[in-house]
Formats: sequence, structure tokens, C-alpha cells
Amino acid sequence: MVVRGPERSGKKSAPATASIRYDDTSVRKIPFRDLRLADFTWSVPWRSFRSVHGQTHHSGRYASTTMAGPVVYESRLELARLLLADMDPAVRGIYAQPCHLTARVGDRVRRHVPDFLLVMASGTVRVVNVKPADRLADPKIVEALAWPGELIERHGWDYEIWSGADRVLLENVRFLAAYRRPGVVPEADIERAWQTVRDGDQLADAERRLAAGRPDYEARPPLLALVWSGRLATDLSRPLSGDWILRRSA
Repeated sequence: MVVRGPERSGKKSAPATASIRYDDTSVRKIPFRDLRLADFTWSVPWRSFRSVHGQTHHSGRYASTTMAGPVVYESRLELARLLLADMDPAVRGIYAQPCHLTARVGDRVRRHVPDFLLVMASGTVRVVNVKPADRLADPKIVEALAWPGELIERHGWDYEIWSGADRVLLENVRFLAAYRRPGVVPEADIERAWQTVRDGDQLADAERRLAAGRPDYEARPPLLALVWSGRLATDLSRPLSGDWILRRSA
């Protein structure tokens, strides 16, 4: 597959471009080869958020701790990927619908809006498209997702097509997300739990030690807040139970 810029009549083929919308309503078109992470500062999602009665997809705004503000999504599957990114300590930034790509693919001008752009702690950038697995059997969908990937990877960024994850993992992450916001669990309780928990503790043992005579369930929220933040790690592919093994990761 050959990806290049869209041709202009009577002129040399123009480079592939990324158009970015900003919070002052301006739009900037940038040759993709010149695109940098800094170009997304003060950017807003390319499409306006819409929610109308009877729509078949589930869209909304998610209160992200990574971004300290709302991030939009347009399906439940997008929300699932967004939750995983928000919980991942390796993700330092999340931009939904970050830009509008335009490029010539073969003899056609193609356009595409990626679902997410993730800024990683390593300094790399990962562009994510979310698509249900059953739709990836459609050759047209495969083609529509392939050319942005070629463009992005040639730029030195990572590209991901995401179709879901283990059901138990997602259920655990959704549950833990209740503990993501500052103030839901007092910071003093979280720090007390951090000082008390030992590497390799079972969750039930850590709860009993932290409860110190109170009902064990009162000690669980700060421990789960530590799991959400990544300071404690555990096997999230297993259903939540007192048998969870906690590992100190910070």
C-alpha cells in the first residue's frame, strides 16, 4: 500500500496532512511529516460531541484522572479502551479524536479521524483505533485502518488496532475506576495503607492489618485506590477476592 499526500491539480503531490482543532475554535493543518506532540497542546476533539435520543451507539464524556478532565468516547468499546489507558501508569496523556488525517492512498484521497492518541511515559506516542473484532473481517474496514497505520508507523509513532480485552480484566478495571478521583478516599488513608501493606500480601491479610480492629471492609477502599494508581499491582485477570496478591510497584 502506497500512502502519499493528496494531489492538487497542476501541482506536485501535496504531503499527507493532519488537521487539529483547538479550544479557541481555530484549525491548523500540518504536514504529517512535521507533526509533533507539542502540536496537540490546547487541542480539542475533532468532532463535536453529539448525543441524541434513539442513537444506536453509546457516547459520553469520561472523567479522566490522567487528563484531570473529561475525555470523549463514542462507543462502549472506546470507553473500555479509555479506562485501560487511564489506569495505565505508562500513559501520561490521552487525546480523543486527536486530528483529521488526509492522504492519497493509491489513486484515492482518504480521510480518517483516529480514536485516541496516547502519550507514553517513555516519550513515545501511540495512536489507537478501536473497532469490534467482528468488523475486522470486512476487507473495507481492514483497508480503512491499514493506511493510517502505515502513515503513523512511518512517522516513528506506534499504531494499535484494539478490539477488546478479557472480560474479567475489564470488569475489575471498571470497578477500580470508582476509586480514581482524588478525595473519594482520603489521601491520609491511602498513605496509611501504603505504609502498612507488604509486598506479597493477600488483599484479605492487608485489610485485616490495616483495619486494626475495625471491620475489614472499611480498610479495602484505600488499598483499591492504590491498585488503581498503580502503586500496588495484582493479577486483574482474576475476579476480585481476598486472595488477590498485592505487589508494591513504587
